Amino acid sequence: MDKNKILFEKEIKTIDELLNVVSTYMSPDEVTLISEAYSFSKAAHEGQTRKSGEPYITHPLAVSGILASLRLDFSSVATGLLHDTVEDTDVTLVDVSEKFGEDVSFLVDGVTKISQMSFRNTQEKQGENIRKMIVSMGRDVRVILVKLCDRLHNMRTMKHMKPEKQERIAMETLDIYAPLASRLGINWLKIELEDLSFRFSNPTAYYDLVEKVQKKKKERELFIKDFRETLIDEISKSFQSDFEVAGRSKHLYSIHKKMLGGVDYDKIYDVLAFRVLVDNVAQCYEILGLVHAHFRPVPGRFKDFIAMPKNNNYQSLHTTVVMTNGDRVEIQIRTSEMHLIAEQGIAAHWSYKQGGADKNAIDKFNWLRELVSMHQQLEDSKEFLDGVKHDLFDQEIYVFTPKGEVKELPENATPIDFAYSIHTDLGSKCTGARVNGKMVTIKHKLKNGDYVEVVTSKTQTPSKDWLNFCVTSKARSKIRHYVKTEQRKRAMEIGEGVLDKVFKKTGLTPQNFKKKNPQVFEEALKDFGCQSIEELQILLGYGKIYPNQVTEKILKDYDSSDDENKSEGIISKAFKTVLNSKNKKSSLVTVDGMSDVLVHYAKCCHPIPGDDIVGFITRGRGIIVHRADCVKVYDLDSQRELDVQWGVVKQDSSRIVKLYILINNQLGVLNRITELLNLKGIDIQNAQIKVIKGERGVAYFDIFIRDKKQLSLLILEIKKIHDVIDIKRL
Repeated sequence: MDKNKILFEKEIKTIDELLNVVSTYMSPDEVTLISEAYSFSKAAHEGQTRKSGEPYITHPLAVSGILASLRLDFSSVATGLLHDTVEDTDVTLVDVSEKFGEDVSFLVDGVTKISQMSFRNTQEKQGENIRKMIVSMGRDVRVILVKLCDRLHNMRTMKHMKPEKQERIAMETLDIYAPLASRLGINWLKIELEDLSFRFSNPTAYYDLVEKVQKKKKERELFIKDFRETLIDEISKSFQSDFEVAGRSKHLYSIHKKMLGGVDYDKIYDVLAFRVLVDNVAQCYEILGLVHAHFRPVPGRFKDFIAMPKNNNYQSLHTTVVMTNGDRVEIQIRTSEMHLIAEQGIAAHWSYKQGGADKNAIDKFNWLRELVSMHQQLEDSKEFLDGVKHDLFDQEIYVFTPKGEVKELPENATPIDFAYSIHTDLGSKCTGARVNGKMVTIKHKLKNGDYVEVVTSKTQTPSKDWLNFCVTSKARSKIRHYVKTEQRKRAMEIGEGVLDKVFKKTGLTPQNFKKKNPQVFEEALKDFGCQSIEELQILLGYGKIYPNQVTEKILKDYDSSDDENKSEGIISKAFKTVLNSKNKKSSLVTVDGMSDVLVHYAKCCHPIPGDDIVGFITRGRGIIVHRADCVKVYDLDSQRELDVQWGVVKQDSSRIVKLYILINNQLGVLNRITELLNLKGIDIQNAQIKVIKGERGVAYFDIFIRDKKQLSLLILEIKKIHDVIDIKRL
């Protein structure tokens, strides 16, 4: 049996080690160029050091070493050496192209962050950097392979960074990079990224779990040895061909996720998994029959990913069996080739083969094309980032069309998601569905194995309410596009009426006035940032500009003493409320440099100074300020969005923050938390505790916090309290 070896464990620290690895599969000329790329990068980074104090070149060398261990091509490994030169040194893409070719130059550009643009907040910057990476990845998957290896080495060496930066980078890795590795099928990379992210995002829970795992290490190793021998003996009685059996513990983050669901560590029975490797598909099913003949399978725990592969091309049979003592064990059965794909994913397609790398491997990943398509449809970086995070979530269900075609959807998908996955028009006209022959509403959550037939109506149109229960980015982006188009039409209608009233006293329509005074009109349009009268009407309808501004710009030679309120649009009045409210007072937030505006803070996300924020104009309530990462922001009308900033924060000012604290339900833990809050001089508005499964509890605190820095430091202190398992801001 062909035994594929996966080489990713040893970290390469010298150029000689790297050259030894690449010389096993690259041509002599390419090996020479790799050496030159190292010298080029070392010279460019001369004098630069990492947070650890090591020369900077150690980082690109380690990244290229991981890429070489995956047996990626010359361009990928060279990019690993050069990936930070354009971003952090005086080297340009032209320099890289002239020295190492356009292929390497393109990959370096793809992994280089956007640094020359100005952004309103870090959320927007993160969104645009991810957008650039996804678009580049759509053209060449090696971009993300380099980026993943770059992120892996950064995570391995992150202990030298400040705790708040560790937490931010770890959460980004959990949200974006680990799911990307999973979607690309690189299982070992996904596992290491998740465990490292767990360590830095929640060190208290991480080291607590490490201690629990260590206590049972010998017991677990003995069980793995005994069960492996038992499994080999039982299979060997009837199976005549070669096979391999290996056992392992599940990684820390996967155990942590089970514990977050309220299951105590001592009661997690399926923390062990065994893998059986055979030569062909027929033998996989033969082994499955033998396993079920000797061990009792757990109902509902069998999954056939050979007949229906995952979207990352993962194939395997999964079953969970019960031992005589009640313990559960997961057994995975696959061929050696399937195992290589399971561990290396798309990198296995890219590895050097006779005739070159499989550059069309990316065509097998339909979800990536969806991400690139989403980039083309969503201009807003926050919406795009939200969609990426959701689409990379790796829990999926499989449902069937009336013709028997399999559709893969995320958990909690609805008939609307299903309909949009087939065609946009079908989604837009969907009124319900027949699921397994029974009529259901558009809000119905589909389950694995459902047969779905979409019911439509010619008069049906998408509604903004659909965004409350749709989960796929394709469905959500199509719905948002329709809603925004309709809002734009409505704004134009309002603006048209407003503009007609503004010009009423001239006796001319806006179009006729423009013909008689083209220069005045064109200059005014330019000042307003408009290309046409229609765009001016839309701005008026949305309240982005006021009628009196149009009068001042265009009708300055006319008497403007007429009642402006008559020419004021419905939405524009909201701005009047903001600027003229008698109840306004100095605010923590400034709008266009003004602090005396009517501002309300969203109760859904409770922003505090230091948070990235956005403002939205409302009818009658002034400006509502949200945190930039608030989920409700994505459903608000972007045309009503304003640039807002935190002003000067007074020492005695504070705002409500809601904390969720998962605790062991032990005597004294709440006292320790409240004592810490009192010691820090933090007032508590409200505190509640709720007992959940086992010996766990959840404490909810409403506290007054001055700014984000104070909150971050407080969270770090609370995490150190004994019996505190997890804490997060709601």
